[in-house]
This record gives sequence, structure tokens and C-alpha cells, in this order.
Amino acid sequence: MTHDPYSHALQLTADGQLRHFLTLDGLGKDLLTDILDTADSFIEVGERTIKNVPLLRGRTVVNLFFESSTRTRSTFELAAKRLSADVLNLDISTSATSKGESLSDTLLNLEAMASDMFVVRHSQSGAPHFIAESVTPGVAIINAGDGRHAHPTQAMLDMLTIRQRKHNFEGLKVAIVGDILHSRVARSQIRALNALGAAEIRVIAPATLLPSDIEALGCRVEYNMVEGMRDLDVVIMLRLQRERMAGALLPSEREFYRLYGLSQDKLALANPGCLVMHPGPINRGVEIESAVADGPQSVILNQVTNGIAVRMAVMSMAMSGQVEERSRLRQESGAL
Repeated sequence: MTHDPYSHALQLTADGQLRHFLTLDGLGKDLLTDILDTADSFIEVGERTIKNVPLLRGRTVVNLFFESSTRTRSTFELAAKRLSADVLNLDISTSATSKGESLSDTLLNLEAMASDMFVVRHSQSGAPHFIAESVTPGVAIINAGDGRHAHPTQAMLDMLTIRQRKHNFEGLKVAIVGDILHSRVARSQIRALNALGAAEIRVIAPATLLPSDIEALGCRVEYNMVEGMRDLDVVIMLRLQRERMAGALLPSEREFYRLYGLSQDKLALANPGCLVMHPGPINRGVEIESAVADGPQSVILNQVTNGIAVRMAVMSMAMSGQVEERSRLRQESGAL
């Protein structure tokens, strides 16, 4: 697998615990399994009458979204509140950033408000990494999606959903279908599946929607969906990201659906019980047939539910890592 240019070393403490969550690159099976196990422990919280635990009580979490979002932003907000944090949602369109204030100055002002964590979504690849390098030590940065680079919490909620149904990853054949070229989700899913030991990862798409280095990420490329669907255990459909496309990469949405849309006929080619997934938002009749999206093999709504638990896990683990790191640095400075 090619190395992620946004170094994973920044996000780990000296003893290998999370202090930021920026990318899945370089994170091993044990740490990813720890995230999944922690998320599993939070599933029960969402089933209580009182859906709160005190792990981030007294902490301030800032949702810093430079791109629009519904599911990701709302599940991060719910996750922070269920951890008992104070939550600030920064509307970038009306913030000082829109009036010419630099990102660095915006961050300094937010830090001055005693913020403890920034959840960052940005159109530029590497923006959360830049912020993690720039903020005062002790402030945790969580990547909620940056450019075409990564969406690590989405990948982990997908892994949790797969594990709940399939129990482990060994032997699984998984396909990711559609707009791979523009998908930060696909890149993070591929890294997670490789780290967790999936037997085979396929990408199914027209050549115009595949990045040039896709095979180097450890995937098998299929241009024909009929062939690519055979013997699958999980199929993950992706949204066509028209807003990121320059030029005519597709003949038409109708033609795309005919060749690469997930219909009941195409799903029947996979193994019985093949899971159907989609990170959303769904374009019905373009990427997936409604009968499949709403059918018995679909776990799309389970993905949304699991997003809260996974984001609770990542936020609590990163904050814990920050606290442990500060304690270690204080002890080291006191010993000098």
C-alpha cells in the first residue's frame, strides 16, 4: 500500500494511543479493533432512556465544518453530547473566516475559548493535518472528511456494521462500486479493510472514475459489474460526486445506472446474505435501486446508527490520549 502523505505519527501518543484521528494510514489491526470494541460498548448507551456518559464532561467540542454535511455533522454533535461535552457548531458561512480572517487566527480565537477538540470537515486534502500541527498541544483534532484524502470515521462505522453481521473480516470479499476517483470514503475503507484482514477488496467502476494508483492500494479492479459482483460478501455503493467532477466523466446517469447501478438482478449474483451498504446521501435510480436500498440485505440505516457509537469511541479515545500525553510531558519536565 502506498504511504499516506499526511503522516500518521502526528495522531499517536508515545505509547501508540490516539491523540488525533486524521487518517487510517499506518494504524494497525489492534488499534482499529480497539476502536471497534469501544464503539460496541457505546451501542448500549443509545438504547437507554438517558443517553449520556460523563467521559467528556466539562470539555468543549467545536464542529468546524467548511463543507456542508447532514449525517456526519449531526452524528458528531450527538456523539459529543452523549459523552456530556459542551458543543459549539461553527457556521463557516457567517464566521469571521468568510470576512477574511485566516484559518490560523480563527483557530487561535477558538483555543482562547478553552476548546478541547475540533471536528474538522474541509474541501482541501490535508486541512485537518495542518490544523493538528498548528493548534496548542492538548487540543484533539478529528478528521470529518478532507478533500479526496480521507474520511476515517465513516470507514470505521462501515467496519463496525460489517463486523456486527459477519463477525470477522477474514475470508470476506468486499466490493466498492462507483465514483472511486472522488471518494475519500473509498480510500479510508480500503485502508481499513486491508488492516483488518479482508480476503479480497474489489473496486468496480468505469476507468474514468478510478484513480491511477488504485491497484497500489491493494485492490482488484473490475470494469464489468456483472463479473465483479460474483461471490461477494459485502457491496458498498458510492455516490456520484457531480460537484467534484470536471468534464464529461460519464455519458449519462441513466447509462451509469444500467452498467454500475445496484439492482436486484445484480445483487443476486453475489453470495446469499451479501450486505448492501452506502455512506449516503443516496441517489436512488442512479447508484442503487430503491428495492435494494430498502431491502432485507441493506444495512444503510444501521451505518447511520453506528456512526454515533464510532464517533463517541474516537472522540473519547483521542481525548484520553491527549490527557495521558500531557501527564507524561509534565512528569518528564518535572524530572529535569
